[in-house]
Amino acid sequence: EVSMSGITDTEEERIKEGAAYVARRNLFATGEGVSVKKVAKSVSEEEHHEKKSRKVAVRESAERMALKKTLEDTQAFHKKLNQDKLLHPPEFVIEPHSHTIWEKQNVKFHCTVAGWPAPRVTWYKNNVPIDVQAHPGKYTIANRYGLHSLEISTCDFDDIAQYRASAMNVKGEVSAYASLVVKRYKGDIDASHLHAGTFSMPLSLGVTPHGFASRFEIKFIDKFDVTFGREGETMSLGCTVVISPDIKRFKPDIEWYRNGVLVTPSKWVQMHWTGERASLTLTHANKEDEGLYTLRVVMGEYYEEYSGYVFVRDADAEIPGAPGAPLDVQCLDANKDYVIVSWKQPAVDGGNPILGYFIDRCEVGTTHWTQCNETPVKFARFPVTGLIEGRSYIFRVRAVNKAGVSLPSRVSEPVAALDPSDRARLRSHPSAPWTGQIIVTEEEPAEGVVPGPPTDLQVIEATKNYVVLSWKPPGQRGHEGIMYFVEKCVAGTEDWQRVNTEIPVKSPRFAVFDLSEGKSYCFRVRCCNSAGIGEPSEATEATVVDDKLDIPKPPGRIIPTRNTDTSVVVTWTEPPDAKELVGYYIESSVVGSGHWEPCNNNPVKGTR
Repeated sequence: EVSMSGITDTEEERIKEGAAYVARRNLFATGEGVSVKKVAKSVSEEEHHEKKSRKVAVRESAERMALKKTLEDTQAFHKKLNQDKLLHPPEFVIEPHSHTIWEKQNVKFHCTVAGWPAPRVTWYKNNVPIDVQAHPGKYTIANRYGLHSLEISTCDFDDIAQYRASAMNVKGEVSAYASLVVKRYKGDIDASHLHAGTFSMPLSLGVTPHGFASRFEIKFIDKFDVTFGREGETMSLGCTVVISPDIKRFKPDIEWYRNGVLVTPSKWVQMHWTGERASLTLTHANKEDEGLYTLRVVMGEYYEEYSGYVFVRDADAEIPGAPGAPLDVQCLDANKDYVIVSWKQPAVDGGNPILGYFIDRCEVGTTHWTQCNETPVKFARFPVTGLIEGRSYIFRVRAVNKAGVSLPSRVSEPVAALDPSDRARLRSHPSAPWTGQIIVTEEEPAEGVVPGPPTDLQVIEATKNYVVLSWKPPGQRGHEGIMYFVEKCVAGTEDWQRVNTEIPVKSPRFAVFDLSEGKSYCFRVRCCNSAGIGEPSEATEATVVDDKLDIPKPPGRIIPTRNTDTSVVVTWTEPPDAKELVGYYIESSVVGSGHWEPCNNNPVKGTR
């Protein structure tokens, strides 16, 4: 039966139960009985209604999704219509280009600007707005479908300038720059004929003793402005130079000055001249490089100058709160085994007073740095002893405060540990090899003579850390040269003690350390050679071991005067009784803040 009908008894019973359920439901819903035929019809109608409901549901779902997408598109459209969302600042799609033309020619600058609302474009000449009405026929400013242009007619030397196109709307302002160079045609002048008697220059130019024109028109364009940098950065200054008349093979002399002092090329400074543009590059900027830079272009007996200030700020300290690095480290009074190192204090102390300085030395040709002092020194100078005669050294200085130690300063120039007379002899004969022999020009004394006492012994510097002595060698000395022993005693006693007990001093300078602060000492010096130790010199006056810091008094009558929209000119008067004044640091503070910041990091020597 199963194979013939394909329906089992269980399935047949299930169908019957379903039909009975439908029949009973329809019976109770209508309140009257139905036949089995009507029940089967009801089942068919129910299935058709169920299929129809699914189609309607799918269609309604699709309609809802379409309506939702339409609403989202409408909202996005209205969002774009919002005026605030449309605004954006101007930007140059095409910037104006620089031009070099001949005199009496026309030139046109073009630019294209994007932005909303449509930016308003203004043209400037050397930062001065161009007034078309004031110069009828000279300038033509046009705007054709977003292409802005400036046309200059019949150009002459007065048109040599830097031109700027400024685009501005409610969202901001942006500028683009271009330069114009106007040349005057003078024909092919052969410089080989520019000698006195073979070529006559126009009378308006005149003739120098070398035959060149003594009067030139020199103009600077694309000039460097006030420049701000930071220690360790590479900075470049430059100007485009236009010279008229343009004489072939006659090159100008390009000179750079810093604070009125001629700058020479070195590993820190590089200079270039392309024939049209002069540039100066600071390969590793330091505070020593800060100052007023002047470019001087010399043509024959005529020259022109342009100046701009360069500021160099301290690099970020490795330790928060540490002071800035000292600057301008120099070596003074170098001798066989002794040199005085001086420097300038930094403008930034890190918020805590500077307690002192550490001095480091390094022998030229090595990379090993040795600290010269165990305790910080307060004076901005320090005598370094124990150098090896004939060797060269470089020095650096670090500042220290309560927070920590600063970065090291720029290293000094190399200095050789030599007697000044030997150094002068080597300087006058640089090609002669150094043999270590000293040529004696005076009459040589006999061998075996004990040298006499030194003369003119005096204390040239006294602090609580050290005392520096200076003297002159005796007239009577041995053939092989002399050395010195330094002695000290407490003032009022005759208990003389030798300071350098192990190694005699070769230089007529010596720094005495390890003295008791507040006590008074007297000093004397003895000479020695292979024949023996001579008599002592006359003792010095009593010297008190103490710091005598001659701190200058504050300057007076500080007067700031408005200069530009971002600068002021400050003038002041020199403090009274100022001794060995190095310079001035200027500080500024926003009114009401109480916080002062340095304006310059290299002391200025003037009062402006």
